[in-house]
Amino acid sequence: MDNLKINLNNIYGFVKKDEVYALSKTITNNQSKLETKSGKGNDFLGWLTLPKDITESHLKDIQAVANDLRSKSDIVVVIGIGGSYLGAKAVIEALNNSFSPLLGKKPQIIFAGNSICEDYHSELLELLEGKKYSLVVISKSGTTTEPAVAFRLLKQHLEQSVGKTEAAKRIVAITDESKGALRKLANTEGYKTFIIPDNVGGRYSVLTPVGLLPIAIAGFNIVELVKGAKDSQENSSNQFEQNPACLYAAARNTLYSLGKKVEIMVNFTPKLHFLTEWWKQLYGESEGKENKGIFPAGVDFTTDLHSMGQYIQQGERMIFETIISVENPQHKLSIPTDPENLDQLNFLAGKRMSEVNRMAELGTIAAHTDGGVPCISISIPKITEYWIGYLMYFFERACALSGYTLDVNPFDQPGVEAYKKNMFALLGKPGYEEDGKKLRKRMGI
Repeated sequence: MDNLKINLNNIYGFVKKDEVYALSKTITNNQSKLETKSGKGNDFLGWLTLPKDITESHLKDIQAVANDLRSKSDIVVVIGIGGSYLGAKAVIEALNNSFSPLLGKKPQIIFAGNSICEDYHSELLELLEGKKYSLVVISKSGTTTEPAVAFRLLKQHLEQSVGKTEAAKRIVAITDESKGALRKLANTEGYKTFIIPDNVGGRYSVLTPVGLLPIAIAGFNIVELVKGAKDSQENSSNQFEQNPACLYAAARNTLYSLGKKVEIMVNFTPKLHFLTEWWKQLYGESEGKENKGIFPAGVDFTTDLHSMGQYIQQGERMIFETIISVENPQHKLSIPTDPENLDQLNFLAGKRMSEVNRMAELGTIAAHTDGGVPCISISIPKITEYWIGYLMYFFERACALSGYTLDVNPFDQPGVEAYKKNMFALLGKPGYEEDGKKLRKRMGI
């Protein structure tokens, strides 16, 4: 039967199975905290039942707006940062043809506002000159610096290109229901809007319009995505031994207690690169506080075996790996025979690429465990909307359980504000003048 599977056999040379299962009571209690909303950060648990709570009419509304933007756009620019873009980016990249930009598929989805890079945004404006494009701007407040600056630039460019009235028809705002700068602007200009629920944090928001609208614009089936997440939600209530989210949370916390403080997310499928980027934010922002937390990193194998492989094999023994396996590729491609065999690869002739990739995966696991790196394996049957939705909810659930096991609030991010305050002070934002003087002196500017 198709399902998400977790394999912990390759950590048991480092920790005993009994040690992992010793956390079952703690994890079960944490499950109860989630379900009863009695744990830390319980006012941000809207994501927990989101797959079941999403209505058919809500999905139809999102799809209708997506279809409208698709019909009048060669390019749709999605403006957001952190959880306001990583979830959508992860899903779109996983499901897209690897060479989608070169195939002329329309509309192309481009992301902006996730940096303050002058060259990137200048080149984006150059690209958009003379093109049919629309904007999706995502921000609860409308004042987060990176997306706010990008939206100011792109809104002005769009209004100059097609006029203010037409531009308003090409802008969709995903924001707070009633407050904030973006809500005020959207109401004034008459933009179509969707709401970011107050009880869903950005990194848990992929199943809100934050993720669903860009994914639908890209042409993918959001009904199936939500269905996968819904089934994952239902299976997350299983008992400890039958619950992959519980086992994953227990395994990584057991390894953490052993001194394995860096978790490397590994894929052998390049399409999953941005799923790792989404996972890094989810776990890093949820657990990295109070001087605690596993540091999340990521690699793409076999590519990065030729760059990071040496360190993983023989560097500091502070790491463990979590490998995402895809059991069935979408295509079939076998390695041909070469009569001259100069590359000495005829022993692979007739084998499918996926078989070679799988043997590379198993060989890597064996090498890394021999080198002192425990490996957790998570597998999904294939890359589809359903299984990506299933996998993402699995990671969200496991993250919450893992954060509670560390005794932190998995749903806040107080440390994120520190750089913002310093940046505002250095830029002379009103109200930050004194802090700015001190910082400029300290930084020698």
